[in-house]
Amino acid sequence: MPDFKAGPLLSQIQVPADLREHIDIEQLPQVSDELRQFIIDVISEIGNSHFSASLGVVELSVALHYAFNTPHDQLIWDVGHQAYGHKILTGRRDLFHTNRQKDGISGFPKRSESEYDTFGVGHSSTSISAAVGMAIANQYKKDNRHHIAVIGDGAMTAGLAFEGLNHAGSIDDLNLLVVLNDNCMSIDPNVGALRDYLTDITTSHTYNKVKDDVWKLLGAVSKFGPNAQTIASKISNALKGTLLKHSNYFESLKFRYFGPVDGHDTIALVKIMEDLRDIPGPKILHVLTNKGHGYAPAVKGDASQWHSPGIFNKETGEIVKIIPESPEPPKYQEVFGHTVVELAEKNEKIMGITPAMPSGSSLNIMMKAMPDRAFDVGIAEQHAVTFSAGLATQGMIPFCNIYSTFMQRAYDQVIHDVALQNLNVVFCLDRAGLVGADGATHHGAYDLAYMRSIPNMTVAAPLNEEELRNMMFTAQLENKGPFSIRYPRGKAEKVQWKTPFKEIKVGEGRRLKNGSDIAFVTIGTIGNQTTKAIEKLTELGISAAHYDMRFVKPLDELLLHEVFSKFEKVITVEDGCLLGGMGSAVLEFMADNNYQAKVVRLGIPDQFIDHGTQAELHHDCFYDLAAQIKSAEKLMDGIILKASSLVG
Repeated sequence: MPDFKAGPLLSQIQVPADLREHIDIEQLPQVSDELRQFIIDVISEIGNSHFSASLGVVELSVALHYAFNTPHDQLIWDVGHQAYGHKILTGRRDLFHTNRQKDGISGFPKRSESEYDTFGVGHSSTSISAAVGMAIANQYKKDNRHHIAVIGDGAMTAGLAFEGLNHAGSIDDLNLLVVLNDNCMSIDPNVGALRDYLTDITTSHTYNKVKDDVWKLLGAVSKFGPNAQTIASKISNALKGTLLKHSNYFESLKFRYFGPVDGHDTIALVKIMEDLRDIPGPKILHVLTNKGHGYAPAVKGDASQWHSPGIFNKETGEIVKIIPESPEPPKYQEVFGHTVVELAEKNEKIMGITPAMPSGSSLNIMMKAMPDRAFDVGIAEQHAVTFSAGLATQGMIPFCNIYSTFMQRAYDQVIHDVALQNLNVVFCLDRAGLVGADGATHHGAYDLAYMRSIPNMTVAAPLNEEELRNMMFTAQLENKGPFSIRYPRGKAEKVQWKTPFKEIKVGEGRRLKNGSDIAFVTIGTIGNQTTKAIEKLTELGISAAHYDMRFVKPLDELLLHEVFSKFEKVITVEDGCLLGGMGSAVLEFMADNNYQAKVVRLGIPDQFIDHGTQAELHHDCFYDLAAQIKSAEKLMDGIILKASSLVG
């Protein structure tokens, strides 16, 4: 096991009770410093982890566990990128070096991992609604607990956060504290009116003056014992009286608003939270933090890069980059980013949309080249889809780029606002299939299945970067209606990838290789593994054909008639869920047309898949190169050698 040593105070803390019982409040700044250094020490060496978000909330994490009796008091994190300090303080310090590695701890809070992880997260903006549910349940059970939802200013832009606030504000005696962690960042810089509003609050002389007066009053709460509620009422009235001239969004939702306060003053945070414990009803504490705080390279450097920097030199801040011996292919997201600009240069109707992921999707390339035609709408997937629908009604061709896992959040909008009206919105679903270390919350397992069930929808998946370009080109020709194109996380296939555009006939697959013994039917980039598997099988005298469907909807029925007319043994392969996916579509075709064949379907099984590398997860789910060979072996009744002898 790697020897990562905690500081003298942090080494005494296995669980938060140790923090509360053995550490004096004056020692909390040192605990925070040691916790931050431990995160830096570990992440700089293991890489493969988020980084700056957790550094920014070190003091907040320490203060929350010191001021509240966790896990009895329930702490709910939002997204979870920032929860590393929380994990280290809650019994997982000695496992932290396994973060986001196969069979190691998750990079996000996970209920099955710890009783301190009260709600599993990974997608944003869920914490308030979850905390409201917990608070009402415990209110009903007469179980006196505090409920604390920690949410970032980026996550606060989602409609779900508003829905949770709106409900909570209607319940006067709800035991809920929302901590708004305001660092002006999500992964990319925040956008929108709420961002401007929060900035206005933090710079307003009016707010800062009343803040000072309010905290003087709050400091007296603990001295008044039974009269604490009277003091709280005075505080509330003081705030409301002052804010009449400067309306407060949160007060309008019937939350008591406190702040903004310094999120890096641990002792002050603890005292504030101890006072807030005695104030009834829904409350919001506005905390100002600095992403990457305490580590100068992360604060001064590129914020998106330090969100998840990989391995780096903790002394110098130099990020370790492996320089390949020869040029490497681009990432699929980069192929998208450059291609959409190429298309938009020739088609003035094209616009680009992403919900808070311009860097992750590479739409930032278009945003820089054509700022009036590319939009980051913030963490608001539902809005991104319906906004795209609105553009399409006016003759625009929106390329709406959303990660496959996040598109799940806007499914109703896809059906009701786009497909029902047969609008030409092009959905580019990045990170499709198993994504690796982000794990179950981020795998793009379901889009083939959920998109192909929608009327009017075209559902496509390219084999490689050339096909991706051609599918994007095809989607913007004439009025193709709703058009979904999925592609994986990671690198494309070829270094020379900028090929001339060619239209692909919608619903037309292709035969990549002839064969006579067995047929592989694939969709998407996993078909490149099939090509290699067929090469191995050919060495052993097994004749395997390869059919690349390219479209799950509409299916190339002529191609499938050929498959089932010629072959009695068929293997389908997809980097997506088996239930309802491409393999299911092939079986439906076979049944509908009265064919008889032995069909083996390879893909993601009916379970949630944990984190690991993409290669490890493909192996575990049994659809990697070795699995494809083994499946062919089984169908061919053991004629060929064991796959272990074929795969190096």
